[in-house]
Amino acid sequence: MNQDFDAAFWDRMYQQRKAAWDSEPNLFLAQDIAGLEPGTALDVGCGEGSDAIWLAKRDWRVTATDISNVALDRGRAADGDRQVSWLQADILAWQPPADAYDLVSLQFLHIPPAERAALFGRLARAVRPGGTLLVVAHHPSDLETTIGRPPIPDLYFTADDVAASLAPGRWEILLGGTRPRSVTDREGRTISIHDMVLKARRIE
Repeated sequence: MNQDFDAAFWDRMYQQRKAAWDSEPNLFLAQDIAGLEPGTALDVGCGEGSDAIWLAKRDWRVTATDISNVALDRGRAADGDRQVSWLQADILAWQPPADAYDLVSLQFLHIPPAERAALFGRLARAVRPGGTLLVVAHHPSDLETTIGRPPIPDLYFTADDVAASLAPGRWEILLGGTRPRSVTDREGRTISIHDMVLKARRIE
């Protein structure tokens, strides 16, 4: 992990704010996995674990990984039934087991371009045949709005960027593009922003 965003950075960030955990998953997760048979799931960059616990309560066998032990400790504390396997790992170095998961989910984790393709490739290899890769993130167009994203254009990417890292002939792109949603900016105005969504099924 880039030293500016290493484990110490994220531990400090979580320590400096009140636990934000609630029972709701990320906005599109429930919608995008509707109809999938529960199986094994990998929640990448899980933070405080709301997605992981939500999946586990719906019979998924979940491994949740994050670089921050502070975030993971909060996830463990919220996981009263001890349903989730919590793992501290730097996802820019960690190789998940190949062909191991029916669902690999990466939600709102923004990676510099030099490390992006390799990460997406590792996550894709972790999906077993018939499984699903789901990536959701802030779209680069958000920088043109008043939502107040960090002004670092290289951190943002598109569904096409993710799709380009997938092995040709081995994936079916089920969703690839953007979804709009309404939010309130720092001035209290309602504005429209877009999230990028890539949902792909491994076909071999």
